[in-house]
Amino acid sequence: MAWRDNFWGGYTASKPIKVEGGIKAKSKRGGIGDTWWSKRWVSVLESFGWSNRLERGRRYARGGQVLDFKLTPGKVTARVQGSVSKPYSVIIEIKPLTGEAWAKATEEMARKAIFAAKLLAGEMPQNIEEAFKAAGVPLFPESSKDIKTDCSCPDSANPCKHIAAVYYILAEEFDRDPFMLFNLRGRTKEEITVSLRQKRVGDEKPHEPQKEAENPKEIPLSTDGFWGGGELESFSVNISSPYVPAAIIKRLGTPQFWDSKEDFNKKMEKYYEEISRKAIETAYGESGEKKKKKK
Repeated sequence: MAWRDNFWGGYTASKPIKVEGGIKAKSKRGGIGDTWWSKRWVSVLESFGWSNRLERGRRYARGGQVLDFKLTPGKVTARVQGSVSKPYSVIIEIKPLTGEAWAKATEEMARKAIFAAKLLAGEMPQNIEEAFKAAGVPLFPESSKDIKTDCSCPDSANPCKHIAAVYYILAEEFDRDPFMLFNLRGRTKEEITVSLRQKRVGDEKPHEPQKEAENPKEIPLSTDGFWGGGELESFSVNISSPYVPAAIIKRLGTPQFWDSKEDFNKKMEKYYEEISRKAIETAYGESGEKKKKKK
């Protein structure tokens, strides 16, 4: 029997059996997680005093020892290959938020258009936790007591390296789809988006028309003056950068033909930001003004 490290560190650590086709973390060194919300997930876990244990799980995650996992509201189940032939079964449970709490949280999220815009584009708004705080509930676990775990391995420490490995794989999955974090707290992507749309529509009900609008001023239309370039008093345009760069691209996801190591969404985001900048410069003549200043 291969002994594992116990609490006192009196035994030699065993080596896991290498597997093919496991879920391997993209990160090769340093921390795991690219987005602020996945990094927040990891930092929360580390704040519980689990840094050493998590580090061992990081090696398992990078080695592809997590064979598979399934996330359902409030629960994650996974299989992790350890040092024995049969993979270990891992269960991670976080108590879902109540329906009332979710109603309050989505109400707060719906108050800001940028929240809905970013979420629908597959991004987690930077200050999303404020919406949950206003609702009186946390988005992330606040203590180790908020997470219930179990692993079929003989290691009595919690988290063991198998549970820790799943934590890291979850972090990268949250990078890919932030709605998985919401799902873990009890709401699916469809439920969130439907709720946000309904609440946004409710907030945007048209106001009662003013008296002046009862008899709107008619603007005569004539083909004779259509191309004359006359000024329209009631017409105005405001061109500005979108809330979320490359929102449609992010919603569609990475295309199958993309075989580059570069992140497709990040690369497209740079292009879209440049296009938006050029469009605004063209619309408002900023590029022309800059040329004059140089002269």
